[in-house]
Amino acid sequence: MKKLYFLILIWIFFPSNVFADETFLSLKKDKVNVRYGPGFEYPIKYIYKKINLPIKQIDKKENFRRIIDLKNNSGWIHISQLKKVNSIIPKTDKILFSKPTNFSKPLAKIEKGRVLLFQNCSDDWCKIKTGNFKGWIQLGNIWGLN
Repeated sequence: MKKLYFLILIWIFFPSNVFADETFLSLKKDKVNVRYGPGFEYPIKYIYKKINLPIKQIDKKENFRRIIDLKNNSGWIHISQLKKVNSIIPKTDKILFSKPTNFSKPLAKIEKGRVLLFQNCSDDWCKIKTGNFKGWIQLGNIWGLN
């Protein structure tokens, strides 16, 4: 019963719109500093060196966004280094198909952890580009989509 009261109090004092800032973004450049806090006066925690890497925004303060990545690394990035999400990362190996169906021609094996640029997604499939390949992968176990 105490847990129920506790949950109700949390819901009253922290309504769901407090957590509505969670959204996926992508890195705009191939070198992005991640800081310990939301300002340039905070030291650099680590540096991303992968353009289009999808990250999840979990908080914001002025022009900085607190982010978390696929490996649960977190920190603060200036908004100028971020853009609307345009990439995903499969958490398991995938097969790239020529059309959005398992019965179409398989084109390539996509290994887990690879950054894929997507053009559009439907309920079950995403049209993606990676290296010299373009095609469709089935959704499920994907990092980077809301």
